[in-house]
Amino acid sequence: MNKNELIDQLAKNGSLTKATAEKALKSLLDVIAETLKVPGEKISLPGFGTFTVDDRAAREGRNVRTGEKIQIAASRSPKFKPSSVLKASVQG
Repeated sequence: MNKNELIDQLAKNGSLTKATAEKALKSLLDVIAETLKVPGEKISLPGFGTFTVDDRAAREGRNVRTGEKIQIAASRSPKFKPSSVLKASVQG
């Protein structure tokens, strides 16, 4: 399913116009992104899952072509952990 198909389903299931469904989806994604920018914040949706940020420390790596040691900078990466309810529904 792509973004347009998701918007179509939101509009159909929520008795919304496609424009309203698109605005709602964009707003949801914007809120998730903005919330995860704040250190220590997470978004928990019971029955669906939890969005968090994983802070990765700086570390030393190797260039696979030359074998030379390189420094890998610290970074932040978004993560999603599905709830047991979502996992069970996917399993059937």
